[in-house]
Amino acid sequence: MKIGVLKETKKGEKRVSISPNIAKQLVEKGFELIVEENAGTSSSFKDSEYSKIGASVEKRGVVFKESDVLIKINPFDEEDLKLVDKGQILMSQLYHKSNTELIEAIAAKGATAFSMDAMPRITRAQDMDVLSSQNNLAGYKAVIRGAYEMTKIFPLMMTAAGTITPSRVLIYGVGVAGLQAIATAKRLGAVVEATDIRTETKEQAESLGAKFISVDNKGEESEGGYAKEASEDYARRQKEAVNESLFKADLVITTAMVPGRKSPVLITAEQVSNMKNGAVIIDLAAAQGGNCELSKMNETVIHNGVKIIGTTISPESVSTNASDLYAKNMLNFIVHLTENNEFKWDLEEEITDGTLIVQEGKIRKN
Repeated sequence: MKIGVLKETKKGEKRVSISPNIAKQLVEKGFELIVEENAGTSSSFKDSEYSKIGASVEKRGVVFKESDVLIKINPFDEEDLKLVDKGQILMSQLYHKSNTELIEAIAAKGATAFSMDAMPRITRAQDMDVLSSQNNLAGYKAVIRGAYEMTKIFPLMMTAAGTITPSRVLIYGVGVAGLQAIATAKRLGAVVEATDIRTETKEQAESLGAKFISVDNKGEESEGGYAKEASEDYARRQKEAVNESLFKADLVITTAMVPGRKSPVLITAEQVSNMKNGAVIIDLAAAQGGNCELSKMNETVIHNGVKIIGTTISPESVSTNASDLYAKNMLNFIVHLTENNEFKWDLEEEITDGTLIVQEGKIRKN
């Protein structure tokens, strides 16, 4: 089986789907790797590192022409699909629920497509879950970005000139990104509070040293391991519960996203108006509309002295680590799907069934 590793073309993207270390492991397992020229350059991986372990490094057109399987991180775009042939197998994050035109275009090419963001949230799939591996880094980077943007330091500091009180950090969403954000902010010495619609996350947040802000929940928690979209009643009660902490916070990090839907608005413009002058909001859900009503993707908005930074779950800013983790997820996924270097196509198996969106031109999942 020939696996093609494509260079990411999305603006600002620095990751690569297969790192040299994982490429070596795939070659040792009998797969043939064809890597696009300079695919790993932005992640500090040289073409020569791929060549050394037995992969071939080729121009983009050659990778498309000679590969049985094509791997990316971001969705295949219109230019990619011009080079895709019938029968080829595509693997990337496709976001199929909100990207129906792409799925139809892949089907029209007679190709097969697996969506990495559709990985079931089950124990067996944890080592293949790219959302978790990348969000982990995003939670860390959100705190580091916040520390850079703030005009205060995080820890308590006793000096001859006086005592500096610790900063207060509030985190919305105690998923993978939120938990890492809690851990990072605590390590830096901040006072951390967190809230989430899923009451089962209370123990996890508290185990990392955060105070959990509980909101009475009436059974509208989660499905498939993801938070569900909250009702208007829950959203109102959450605002009332967290307002005191929000208005005292120096840094707020929001991470709440619902697969295939617009991000829920957790912080209104009115709430921002009541926040501390100089406070910073890092909105990791900006790509799907934002958890803050005032967020704008890839922009910094100043409102009443509060700095609102709308961003993605930016693991590309730590692309070397992010690429290694994504690549390990891909290795585990490919090994899971194959036997003797051929696809098993076990459609009764939960991981295969959940991630196989298009099969030989037929759309399986909408």
